[in-house]
Amino acid sequence: MKQAKAAFEKVASLKSDSREAHSMRVRMGMLCRAHLDKTFVAGAEQTARWQEAAALAVASGDAAPDLPTASRFQKIKSGETEVYVYLPDEYSHEAFVLGSKYQKTEVTAEKAIEAMQALANQISYYELRLPEPFVALSFLRDELAADASASEPAADEAAPPADKD
Repeated sequence: MKQAKAAFEKVASLKSDSREAHSMRVRMGMLCRAHLDKTFVAGAEQTARWQEAAALAVASGDAAPDLPTASRFQKIKSGETEVYVYLPDEYSHEAFVLGSKYQKTEVTAEKAIEAMQALANQISYYELRLPEPFVALSFLRDELAADASASEPAADEAAPPADKD
């Protein structure tokens, strides 16, 4: 975990615009994207489990458990191995909270994507100094696109038949 934090800080502090520095930034950007996505999902999943545990506790007269919290570290599959990826608290906390709010239906999928993309833009532009931001929540974007295309009528069903008079 120390290595993960050191790697993030090293890439974030790079001054060079060399090809090697750019490559390091892009690789870190991909790892950060995976971290953000995984943290968003963790926020949603842990909130769902917390809601169930809190309901059971209240029903039995016990105190609700503590709210779940974000981790600055995520284990990400990178090639054939797994590596730890670090993001500062401000980013990991925000991604976790957005996942939690999404789970509790306090934000729509579209708003969650918008907010997570703003977070990705901030990391991409200001921390990693990438020319193009990485795309956050691709899985949710794909799910929304699939839902939208499934709800659209087929081309031959869309228009009523024309009168031939």
